Amino acid sequence: MVAVRPAAPLVPAHALPKPAPKERDVHDLPDLSSSRSHREPILYLPPRLSSLPLPSPPVDPTSEHLYTPVRLPTLDPASLSLHKALHQFRPVTEAYASTPYPEAFNWDQLELDEDVEREWYIVAFRSERRIGSDGEGLYEADRLAHEEAIRNGGLVMYWYGVPNDKAQNLATCIWQSRAQARRANSGPDHIKAVRLAGQAYEHYDLERYVLRKVKGERGVHVEEFTGGEVGWA
Repeated sequence: MVAVRPAAPLVPAHALPKPAPKERDVHDLPDLSSSRSHREPILYLPPRLSSLPLPSPPVDPTSEHLYTPVRLPTLDPASLSLHKALHQFRPVTEAYASTPYPEAFNWDQLELDEDVEREWYIVAFRSERRIGSDGEGLYEADRLAHEEAIRNGGLVMYWYGVPNDKAQNLATCIWQSRAQARRANSGPDHIKAVRLAGQAYEHYDLERYVLRKVKGERGVHVEEFTGGEVGWA
């Protein structure tokens, strides 16, 4: 006689373990149009392998520059090396909103090719939200300004933190050049976002730095911006 094994009890669907949330791809454009709080900082690295916007110049196969989807329309080999290293970019303290910028991130862990020599332009935005301010309009304006900056070209990285219990936060971006950052800042969507920021924030400050890579070294250095042009397109 064959023994019959009792059927396993049915488990209600709500009791089944939920699948782990899908980790966000750092190349996906983040949604900055909602006031829904995010629990982790956002790192955005413009992708390098999608098509160029139209119209676009024909690609010269002999050019030393590589055409990218970031609407740069070119990204030099040094910036490509930085783009690769920035996949490991992260804060080293939860108090990044109040920590001196060079000490807030793992710059000492980023390594580039030794033969690279270049400088990039950094902008850091420190803010403190005004209590009771309605941020919906600002979030939408930030989204449009962000997309405008990508269209203008030159954006290598964007990082946005999580507000602390004092509503303080830090956002930062790296540009191929100061000229490209200035061009993005003069766009109509960026100007609108700045105007709304004055209403939504108790106060905010802009800090500017230079990210420097010296030939023969693998690491990068963050230095105070003291004026003049930085980097190149």
